[in-house]
Amino acid sequence: MSGTYLEVYEEEFERLAEALRRLRYASNAEAVFLIDKNGQQIAAAGEVENFDSTSLASLTAGNVAATDGLAKLIGEREFSVLFHEGERDHIHISLVAERAILLVIFNERSSLGLVRLRVRRASEELEQIFKDVTDKHESDEEDSEPSSPFWEITDEDIDSLFNE
Repeated sequence: MSGTYLEVYEEEFERLAEALRRLRYASNAEAVFLIDKNGQQIAAAGEVENFDSTSLASLTAGNVAATDGLAKLIGEREFSVLFHEGERDHIHISLVAERAILLVIFNERSSLGLVRLRVRRASEELEQIFKDVTDKHESDEEDSEPSSPFWEITDEDIDSLFNE
């Protein structure tokens, strides 16, 4: 689903933001970001002002794309979880619902095991929210009139117009 556009409604955005806040608290992380595969930040929680979120989102998406290439080279479908360990800060990256990237930044106040456990639980909730967004979007498309003014013209109408 990479490269597809998804419109997130305000209600679902608030649900996403709340899920990130809970994840941040439960994992004792510094910050949590939800990023689309194009490198755009969807939502964030925590001490986000300490980071250049635009660059972070873009580089994270690039990292995931490069890692996908590596996975394919060795015959894997994907690497769904990435971990980068630094001296002070660490980064846990995971894919959510095949359309978003969850980035958790944490330090010695937490542990990789705790972050992985909490991310697994939060990912299920985030996947459900994305499913709800998709369902709502499809429902709205079915309820709305087609955007083309010619949608109701049939081939028979065209034939009868030129046969007169």
